Amino acid sequence: MLRPLVVVALAAASVVAPSAQAAPADAQNTGTQNTGAQSLTALVQGMSLEQKVGQLFVTYVHGQSSNEAHPGNLRDFGVATPAEVVAKFQPGGVIYFNNTSYDNIDTPRQIAALSNGLQGASRIPLAISTDQEMGIVTRIGLPATQFPGNMALGAGRSTQDAELAARITARELRAMGITQNFAPDADVNSNPANPVIGVRSYSSDPALAAELTAAQVRGYQGRVLSQHSVSATAKHFPGHGDTGQDSHTTLPKVDRTVEEWRAVDAPPFKAAIAAGIDSIMTAHIQMTKIDPSGEPATLSKPSLDLLREELDFDGVVITDSLAMAGVRQLHSDAEIPVLALKAGVDQLLMPVNLQVAFDSVIAAVRNGELTERRIDESVLRVLRMKFLRGMLTSPRADVDTVDSVLATPEHKAAARQIADRTITAVRNDAGVLPRPTKPTAALVTGWGETTSRTLATALGGTALPTGTAPTEAQITAAVQAAANADLVVVLTNALSRQPAQQDLLTRLLATGKPVVAVAAQNPYDVAYTAAPTWLATYSYGVASMESLARVITGEVSPVGTLPVAVPGPTPYPFGHGVGW
Repeated sequence: MLRPLVVVALAAASVVAPSAQAAPADAQNTGTQNTGAQSLTALVQGMSLEQKVGQLFVTYVHGQSSNEAHPGNLRDFGVATPAEVVAKFQPGGVIYFNNTSYDNIDTPRQIAALSNGLQGASRIPLAISTDQEMGIVTRIGLPATQFPGNMALGAGRSTQDAELAARITARELRAMGITQNFAPDADVNSNPANPVIGVRSYSSDPALAAELTAAQVRGYQGRVLSQHSVSATAKHFPGHGDTGQDSHTTLPKVDRTVEEWRAVDAPPFKAAIAAGIDSIMTAHIQMTKIDPSGEPATLSKPSLDLLREELDFDGVVITDSLAMAGVRQLHSDAEIPVLALKAGVDQLLMPVNLQVAFDSVIAAVRNGELTERRIDESVLRVLRMKFLRGMLTSPRADVDTVDSVLATPEHKAAARQIADRTITAVRNDAGVLPRPTKPTAALVTGWGETTSRTLATALGGTALPTGTAPTEAQITAAVQAAANADLVVVLTNALSRQPAQQDLLTRLLATGKPVVAVAAQNPYDVAYTAAPTWLATYSYGVASMESLARVITGEVSPVGTLPVAVPGPTPYPFGHGVGW
């Protein structure tokens, strides 16, 4: 099967100019995509129903080596190794994670070797994906180049920086054999209490979110057939930004009207489509005024009709993980894949039981609930995406050169410069900053074990992390340590919900030492406590902490401005920021 596929793909590629741009969408959708349609259609017609249905699934696998037995694979798939999972189900894609449940990620060479091993087990090249949003959702850490996340980019207001960050990320992912990134997050974070989006969003402003979404799509996808680009995936349609609940654990409800949706949530997705995005991910949320049935958007034809018909998107629609509670509350795991396909989805991400999901789709075709023509439509979209990003012709990584691609001096310099433009000084009433001299005995305390130590190292000081909910003993220890410090930096996270963090900050302010409070994740923290000096970083990764140190020491001036309005006891407007 592989050899005829490659011949067909090369025939399709031969009629596409290698320098063709991925955007604008009109050129891609009506020109470049259609040139290979005849060859790809012939490929679909030559596939069995089982092969077609396989292309509709993106699955996880357990383990870091394609040929290493892992008990999780035996439990979930009935075979031992990741390669055997691919060989058995022939899925359209595989997703990588860095957590203990799946444990796919170690070093760049290991990831590249895993990618090649999985490709070797697949008759049709896989779309290998991950969630490298940057910021708080980063699957691959150092030595991959680390950038601040979306809301930090929103604070920086630079489409050039957003595009460059995505372009570098795409190049490094592709070097590891990863060909699709489930990014950017295109949600407009209009609800400050949102527990799952927050700083994953660029902004509460639809226009700013749309500009940066389009910029990152351009950066990820680059040129058609480029071996340095990846398919981008905007998420979570129709928009997860106004939820007060997490769809991983429940089914959130959003009461927006269609008109409100058009004004607030639609612009970033519309901009992504105009930029030629390959894929859009659905949200497991109820849009009750768009679909009164109560079905989550993933299974809702009225919701997905907004994407297909109103926004005129003919690319790949992929579900969010089908293991999430938000999509599993109303239907069985066997029903969900069929309902998603009937609603307009093309690919099904991480079903709880891949065998059950696969069999349910096959059965639905054979009993007439789904037509094979409907399956063909989705398979053609999947193959077209793979063709456009060169997955069909260049799916493998070069294990021997991958280390030289990641975190080059140029990439690291770009990350540093981009991060330096994202730090926001929200308040500087006491004139603590900029410091006339570098601190000689800085104390970094508060939230974040690794984050505190990273910042302390950058400042040449001491870390005394106290966690999310510091105890009385920890607060007392921090106050005592402050006596020997010439500067105290207090990192916060979710301050409004953590009175012990507020107490820590208040008592450190009472010492009379110069104190800098830092909202290390959501900027909404800055509305709480009477700290006269507040900074916001929006990300707690290495790049942001090192830039924070440069701002504190006066090496860099803060130029970021709030990309969201901050409500609370001391509110701040969208666009607020002070400088020096």
